[in-house]
Amino acid sequence: MDFDAARRRMVENQIRPNRITDPLVIEAMLAVPREVFLEPMQRGIAYVDEDIPLGGRRYLAEPLVTAQLLQAAEISADCVVLVVGGGPGYLPALAARIASIVIALEEDSELAARGQDVLAELGIDAVTMVEGPLAAGWPSQAPYDVILFAGAVQEVPAAFAEQLAEGGRMVAVIDAGHGLGKGTLMLKMSGVLSRRAVFDAVTPVLPGFTAQPAFRF
Repeated sequence: MDFDAARRRMVENQIRPNRITDPLVIEAMLAVPREVFLEPMQRGIAYVDEDIPLGGRRYLAEPLVTAQLLQAAEISADCVVLVVGGGPGYLPALAARIASIVIALEEDSELAARGQDVLAELGIDAVTMVEGPLAAGWPSQAPYDVILFAGAVQEVPAAFAEQLAEGGRMVAVIDAGHGLGKGTLMLKMSGVLSRRAVFDAVTPVLPGFTAQPAFRF
């Protein structure tokens, strides 16, 4: 399979037609070989426009959702970025094409090891893979200019607002359980987190990010 041609088709057919206009995002998606972050038997479907199962209720999000997250985050070269659910390393690798420092948080040891190996093979040294519970974030290197969630969440734990820098941006697909999630941009100004929906998306929820049931009489 000609993966370079498949990657160009992904950008021309899935990314550009859906209002992805940030040249840095487009360049990153053209440059990073998505297929190497998958098991060999899955590489033939690396560029389809759907989520790809990784095992353990984890998925590699479809390319368009990935591009929408990156574009909404408005990453610049001087940003320190936290990717929650760094998984096999694809989203961290894309972010590292733009940002100076990327922390990829992963709680699945197998996924983290795979991601670390692939990132090393590609010579991407701006990414540091760390292991820990996803829902706790990674406070030791906070604050972050950008926090990205590599999967949907039903709610964002308060710990992440504390780890976000003043003026920082956090982007996640918020899935309230109604079928269609909302790609949501959260901004921290004067210590207060505001949010607005910027795109629609359907993508699987990350483990540990389901909403707590409300108490009812």
